[in-house]
Amino acid sequence: MKKIRFGITGSGYMGRTHAEAIKTLGSSAELVAIWGGTRAVGLADRCGCACEPTLEGLMKRKDIDAVVITTPHPCHVKEVMLALEGGKHALIEKPMATKVEDCDLMLATAAKHGLVTAVAHNLRFRINLPKVRELIQSGAIGSIQSMHFSMIRQLANVGNFGGNKTGWVNQPETIGFVIDGLPHGVDAIRWATGAEVKRVAGFSRTFTPDRPIEDTTVGIMEFSNGAVCSVHTTIASHGFFPGEMARLTIHGSSGSLDMDGFGDLHMTDRGQGWRLISTQPPVMADDPESAYKIGRMKAFIDQIQSFIDGLNGKPSEIATGADGRAGLAACLAMLTSSQSGRVVELR
Repeated sequence: MKKIRFGITGSGYMGRTHAEAIKTLGSSAELVAIWGGTRAVGLADRCGCACEPTLEGLMKRKDIDAVVITTPHPCHVKEVMLALEGGKHALIEKPMATKVEDCDLMLATAAKHGLVTAVAHNLRFRINLPKVRELIQSGAIGSIQSMHFSMIRQLANVGNFGGNKTGWVNQPETIGFVIDGLPHGVDAIRWATGAEVKRVAGFSRTFTPDRPIEDTTVGIMEFSNGAVCSVHTTIASHGFFPGEMARLTIHGSSGSLDMDGFGDLHMTDRGQGWRLISTQPPVMADDPESAYKIGRMKAFIDQIQSFIDGLNGKPSEIATGADGRAGLAACLAMLTSSQSGRVVELR
């Protein structure tokens, strides 16, 4: 297997997360250089790699095979395009971009150059969601009928592991929380069920004082398998609600699943009552360094390895660029529905 040499854009919470993951995979990955942010020099020193002074310098390096994009999402399209034009694969933190057209541009450019774009949806690499997928594929709960996804957070504590992003998430160009939180839910459902989002209806609001963009969306998604899903994403909460950081409930013709993405997965069916299926070790912060301990980091380590596997022609469960586009399109359609007062068809 070819060792993949990485660069990283961004040095905050997610920049460090991916840097630590790459460091752990010493035999299959090497972190070569980091660019961007006030913490870039310190993070590069910590990781024993170079700190590039310019974005262009990072993308022109011949000793980098792939770049992990961890900067604020309005920056993604420029950085990914530079990476692709420099002959580098890209692993992009969600959301893939802020416009579907930008996703299409990245996908077309990647195809033109024979390169890979992937999107970081870490729920695929935790314990519970793969089990949900396995149970659905085995027919354990029958045909999928209805679902609910929620992501409830508190704006003041976003990035509470030392990567405070409350400044940039308030900027109009970031569009709103729905494209930051709901892509995880859309990808989880698409990956677990194999179904595509067909139509959406949404109601978006802003309740946080002085915030110019959306902080709360409640909506409905219709899927290609006939199932319907309600969603609730908000960053206007007054506290963290246990079990609601990434909760997915799925109801089938012969059973139901209740998944806390950061806690327990339970199942019930006609033969038995509710029972525990699996547990994701807690990943919430209990000290400033807790985000970089194995409970949270294992998913990111496995995600980087899966990305590497794909680049080496091996089976991979990494979310593709097309997956990232699908998630963003559904979320933006929620905002369009809210603004227009109509159901929006996805294409």
